[in-house]
Amino acid sequence: MAEADWVVRHDGDGTPVLRYRLGEREGRPWADRLEVLDESADTAGFIRAELPGWVVSGSPELGRRLVADGATVLRHAHTFRRDLRADPPPADWAGAPLREGLRAVPCDRAPEELFEAWRAAFAPGHVDHFPGDDARALAERLGLLLAGKAIGPVLPSSVLAVDAEDRVVAGVVLTDRNGLPWVGDVFRHPRRGYRGLGADLLRRTVADAAARGLADVHLVVTEGNPARRLYESLDFRLRETSLTVRVPGELRNPGTGPVRGGRSRPGP
Repeated sequence: MAEADWVVRHDGDGTPVLRYRLGEREGRPWADRLEVLDESADTAGFIRAELPGWVVSGSPELGRRLVADGATVLRHAHTFRRDLRADPPPADWAGAPLREGLRAVPCDRAPEELFEAWRAAFAPGHVDHFPGDDARALAERLGLLLAGKAIGPVLPSSVLAVDAEDRVVAGVVLTDRNGLPWVGDVFRHPRRGYRGLGADLLRRTVADAAARGLADVHLVVTEGNPARRLYESLDFRLRETSLTVRVPGELRNPGTGPVRGGRSRPGP
């Protein structure tokens, strides 16, 4: 990542304390991939003072210190990567037939066509369940993902599975996250059956991404999600673990989007 992509926060003496990638999450400014630059500083106290109301993603250790001071946990997650060049997918992953009665089709359908299967896959009790009602889940999660506004544009290696009645029963949505191929969602309608279909589709996506010359594929899995075992079985390797929290306090300029304080400067 280029240095210009980072925002660096300094203390009153001009010493760099931390850096992060600036984004937006849940309508709040988001300090993503936060890294501590001054280990001697009270980083948690600095964040509470400088980034009240922000969403912060960083190491679990920092997240736990923020939670002890009143922050709210949003997600404990693990980032995985599959190298497509050093470890190309087996040839039989590409175009392998799906089980009887199913067809693989491009992920170019309206969000409403995917919603039933997607919502059922992340039902109440699932670690990635969206607690809002269906209208909000469609508009704020699935709709934004497919529109390229949640992570980035949907890539052509994405794939859906439809049944004999042309209903979407499963899918893999691969997106472009700042130049990185990123799995936004893998889902399967559990009440439609077809156990293992998500794995079948993910193999197709990985193989297609490799055929298109992509170097790797990335994804994030929430702590406690049993899908982690699937990803590891397909040679996705753990890169890092992070804790995302909402810092207590009110935004200094609510509604104006990400706010750069007087001590915030891009670059080192």
